Amino acid sequence: MSKKKMVLCTQLPEKRRKEIEEYCDITEAGELKHGKGNAPEDQTREECRGYEIVVLGDEYAGADTINDWADSGMKFIGSAKGTPVTVDNKAVMDRGLQLSYTPGRNRVAVAEFTIGMMIAVARNLSISAEGLHKGDHTSPARENIYDVPDVKNVTFGPLDENHPFMDYGIGFELYGKKLGIAGFGAIGREVAKRAKAFGMEILAYDPYMPKESIEAEGAIPCDLDTMLSQSDMVSIHLPVVDATRNIVNKDWFNKMKETAYVINTARAAVIDQKDFVEALENKRIAGAAVDVYWQEPVPENHPLLKMRNVLCTPHMAGLTTDVDNWSGEMMAQEVLSYVKGEERKYIWKRV
Repeated sequence: MSKKKMVLCTQLPEKRRKEIEEYCDITEAGELKHGKGNAPEDQTREECRGYEIVVLGDEYAGADTINDWADSGMKFIGSAKGTPVTVDNKAVMDRGLQLSYTPGRNRVAVAEFTIGMMIAVARNLSISAEGLHKGDHTSPARENIYDVPDVKNVTFGPLDENHPFMDYGIGFELYGKKLGIAGFGAIGREVAKRAKAFGMEILAYDPYMPKESIEAEGAIPCDLDTMLSQSDMVSIHLPVVDATRNIVNKDWFNKMKETAYVINTARAAVIDQKDFVEALENKRIAGAAVDVYWQEPVPENHPLLKMRNVLCTPHMAGLTTDVDNWSGEMMAQEVLSYVKGEERKYIWKRV
């Protein structure tokens, strides 16, 4: 049996790669060959030309690239991303092909990070940790830090205006609070599972998901106004499409509790930037935790970076040492289905 020609730009589990090698001759290209961030589209187009099977990671493939590959024999294309926005799917479909992708590949990573952010803003972990590092609420230097008095109840001293509790606030528990989840897809559901373990009540807003499916996950399906007005925290898990761009705006914030927090580990484009900043500055909402920005790296003068009621992280939620294995496993299954003539499971439908 003659083997198919395959070009690979992302990692696959070793076991799966060996399975695929029974059917394909594999050539490495893109970021797998050159490293993260070192695969411009022109270079990728050249390297991946002439292969029947093209498997991408974060590489870009616009319409010209897709047509180039299709003209040179491409019959399978995959993008090992949860939302394959780097590939022009309209061009793929116009050539009569399907785009395989890896939905939910980082759902556990993002869900765990989201819960971490929720705890951090609830208990003021970020500003209090930063405060100690800067020297706030510390005592004078000691010659011998290991020589300590025998005190049974070691505390930071009297609860006066200089106490860290007065500076940072004492925070609140997640237990018994209501978590609103906007977008109850793979990541939203994983967040719900973990939040339930903390004793939170889950209010899910997702107009595209059947009520029964939401209830099966132990969440309460509700309309947008109910979710916003009742939630103590709102965690956003929406994709960026025309219908969601800037959907989180002053209308949302005006319906929320003044004590509520917004958590965003999805994409910044779903939030109206100016409305968000104003809602935080004017204390229309209590605070936020954000991992994504409208421009990345985030400009050093962005107002969010100066706000004590906002936890900012540099787009870290979706990347762990485990994510490549998840996406590689899913994409390997797609390739194996193709070479065996079986139906593929993960096909991107949107343009």
